Formats: sequence, structure tokens, C-alpha cells
Amino acid sequence: MTAPATAPGAGVTTPAPGVPARPRRQPTAHGAWPWLFVGPLMFGIAVFYLWPIVRTAYFSFTEWGVFGGSTWIGADNYVRLFSDPELGGAALNTLIYTAIVVLGVPIALVLSALLNRPGLRGAKIYRTLFFLPYVAMPVAIAQVWKVIYNGDFGILNWTLGLVGIEGTYWVSTPGWSLVATAVLGLWLSLGFNIIILSAALKNVPRELYEAASLDGASPTRQFLSITVPMVGRSVFFVTVVTVIAGLQLFDLLYALVGASNPVMRETKSLVFLFYEASFPNNEKGYGAAVAIMILVIIASVTAIQFLLQRKWVHDV
Repeated sequence: MTAPATAPGAGVTTPAPGVPARPRRQPTAHGAWPWLFVGPLMFGIAVFYLWPIVRTAYFSFTEWGVFGGSTWIGADNYVRLFSDPELGGAALNTLIYTAIVVLGVPIALVLSALLNRPGLRGAKIYRTLFFLPYVAMPVAIAQVWKVIYNGDFGILNWTLGLVGIEGTYWVSTPGWSLVATAVLGLWLSLGFNIIILSAALKNVPRELYEAASLDGASPTRQFLSITVPMVGRSVFFVTVVTVIAGLQLFDLLYALVGASNPVMRETKSLVFLFYEASFPNNEKGYGAAVAIMILVIIASVTAIQFLLQRKWVHDV
């Protein structure tokens, strides 16, 4: 005796006639639980990030007295800012520093590829050595490099003297002080970039390199045709982070060159312009205008990077 065929919808309880059906719960209706988890994070972002931005934007339209208190002056701070003769030089110094530091991204990619070669011994030790400067205090690192850059007894000038090159006073010479700071910033960024790119390279299938080797592709061709496209998103990430850090140049410049150094007038960055206005000169309204300008520049550059990444970052 064969069992009757199960009709579609069998097993679903049908309400009795006259009894209202229980409303089905929507899959996305979870009540207040999501907000309990996300709420503290959103509260922290609102209090420690968004609210300070709003207050700084308001203060940029005010003038502060010596003993506190603000007076609304409209856009006078911005008019003064864009007519400041030091603004152009500070912006140019910031862009030059950022451009030099960004050169560390391809350097980090090459080093990461070398450290991920099969059979390389001590790769973890090398990555650790590269990463250690990144976790150290920038001020402490700058003090060590001041000794390296010293024009009288620094190891850099001593090494150059071995090959017949006469060094200079790197942190006290106009032009060279910014380059010396940028080289230090590039060196400090290598550790973070190598860790991120090395993690991305571990996800690249080795079969791709083996197939390319069978086709006769050289190591350089494999790097350009396999490695670079496969880690494009990670390269984009470290580039964005490096550019944002470069546009916020202050601590290395302040610790390496020094505020009292006469060359600082030709080396100051946008953030140093903000520091100088807000603290030594006690012009907090003008300093707030500089801070808002830096925020707009960073947001604009980051947005441009996200637009351009569609042309060279592809899903593989």
C-alpha cells in the first residue's frame, strides 16, 4: 500500500477557521540587540570624533581672547588663512614629504615579495625587525636619527666620507631638512606596509607562479603580472593610510628639526602651521581654521584616491 503524495505546503500548521493567523516575524527584525552592540561604538565616534569636528568648525569662525572667551567674526580667519604667505610653503612641504613617503609602498611590496619566497629562512625574524621601528615612539626614533644626521660626527656623513662625498648638516640646511625628515618617515612606514602586504601575498596561489615558470616567465614578469594585480587592494589600502599619515606630518618634524631651528621657517608643514597658531601664538580661532582646511584636504585626497582606484584595482 503506497503512502499518499505529500501536497505542497504539507507540514505547515493551518489556523482553524475564525482564528487569526499569527504574523510572521521578519528575518531582519531583531529588536534592540544590534543597537546594544553598535551603540557604544557609535557613541564613542560621535563624542570623540564628530563632536570635536563640529566644535572646531564653529571655533574657526571665532576669535579667542587671551584669557578665554570667543567672539564671532565670520569668515575673517579663512580670509587671513588664504592670504597667509606661509600657507603655500607649508602646503608644498607637506606634499613633498607625502610624495617621498609614498615611495615606500612599492619598496615595501618588493621587500614583502622577497620575504615570501619559498624556503627563505628567518622570514619571521626579518618581518619583526622591519616592524619594530613602527611600534616605537616617533620622538625616540627622531632622537636616534638626529645623531645619525649630525653634520659633525654622524654616521651618515662618516659613511659618505669613505667614498669621497662630503656630507652636510642635514637637519639644519634648507631643503635637506625636509628630505631628511621624509627619509625617516619612509623608513618608519616600511614595517606596517610590509606586514599588511606580506599577509596579502600569502593568499596568492603558488600554482600561478608555477604555471608562469613553465611558460617561461621571468621573476620580474611574474612579479608585475601576478603579484601586483593579486595584492592590488592591499596596495591601495596601505597607499591611502600612508598618504593620510603624510598629510598629518608634525611629530617627526618637530622632534627632528625642532621649533627653534632657523630652518623650520622653510620646512614647516600644515599641521605645524596649526600648532604654531594655536599654542605659541594663542590664536585658537585661526588655528581651528587651519585644522578644518587640513581636514578638507585629507578628505578630498582620500576621495580622489577612491575614485582612481577603480582604474587600477581589479577583482581577481
